[in-house]
Amino acid sequence: MVTIAGIQFQKNGSVFYFEADKSLIRVGDYVVADTGHGLDLGEVIVGCRDVEDEKTPSQIKKIVRIATPQDIQQSVENRKKEKEAYIICQKKIYEHKLEMKLVSVEYSFDGSKILFYFTANGRIDFRSLVKDLASVFKTRIELRQIGVRDEARMLGGLGQCGRPICCGTFLESFQPVSIKMAKEQSLSLNPTKISGVCGRLMCCLKYEQEQYEQVRKKMPRIGKEIMTPEGLGTVTNLDILKERISVRFQRGDSFETKEFALEQINKIKEENGQADQIKMNSDRDDIETSEEIRESDSLSKKHSDLHQGKRKSFNKNNENISSGNQNIVGKELKKTSDKKPVNRKLGQPVKRENTKKTVKQPPAGKETGVYSDVSAIDLKKETTNSWAVDLEKAIQAIDKK
Repeated sequence: MVTIAGIQFQKNGSVFYFEADKSLIRVGDYVVADTGHGLDLGEVIVGCRDVEDEKTPSQIKKIVRIATPQDIQQSVENRKKEKEAYIICQKKIYEHKLEMKLVSVEYSFDGSKILFYFTANGRIDFRSLVKDLASVFKTRIELRQIGVRDEARMLGGLGQCGRPICCGTFLESFQPVSIKMAKEQSLSLNPTKISGVCGRLMCCLKYEQEQYEQVRKKMPRIGKEIMTPEGLGTVTNLDILKERISVRFQRGDSFETKEFALEQINKIKEENGQADQIKMNSDRDDIETSEEIRESDSLSKKHSDLHQGKRKSFNKNNENISSGNQNIVGKELKKTSDKKPVNRKLGQPVKRENTKKTVKQPPAGKETGVYSDVSAIDLKKETTNSWAVDLEKAIQAIDKK
């Protein structure tokens, strides 16, 4: 567990968290903390609280000490120096003829750096300006360009509601705002009425946007016909915050408009939905009974057809078997009739056909282990032919000599 506290270094600025001692730090105390850019004096805005190590911000720094009277006096002197630096910088900007507007000046706690905030329409080459300011103040100079919303936050002011602007009092960061939010909240799209002192859309458009989106999902759209306690009517207007619906009814040749609460419309809708559900259930039961009857009839028909089909196939098989037996008998008789009678004398031997048996022999001159089928007669022919060839070669050799 780590004990942390929230500290604000600038008026209406962001809150940063530092590791603190619970027994010493209280809300409203001024402390000196290490911000990573050097020591700075800030005010404790959020009291000490224990946070688990997993939820602790990474590389959290510690509060150095509680501010002493000397630290507070130094901070007051820095505020005086900031006003003087503001006037000097304004003169230098005029001399260099730069199109930029100086907004604020900030001195670091130890006086090692001066930060100038300005606004401009585009990029500004202020290198010569920085050299002049450094020669005057003899310290490090930094110029930072900001937007118009940050300018309004630093300077402050009053909004259209008559109260101090939100970004200058309690807003820690700016949220994106679009013209779609003004349309969904049925606000005037006149820029002068929905813009703040910075010239941008007012930040307060974001506050109620989530509520508008949730309620609008429950309400019917404008132009839709709905059922009300007075009968069927057309939606003409929606009051999102009060959750009321304006409905127009036709009474003969004239029209009448009445307001109803969203609960009344939903109640009638539920009653109609229950009635429709009961009707649907009864229709479904009727359909299911008719389907069951139809299924039972089809099953009985299939059973009878199957029984008749089995009987037909059985009779057909019997016919095929009988016809097959007759064909077999007729063929056997035909075979016996086709045989020619053998006229053989008494004591004469029976002549049998000479069947040749094949033997597997390896081919000559090949040791591949593959054998071919050669008959005994073919082997004899091959041996006689090879002997004759050898004899002819011997005779030719004698003649040459």
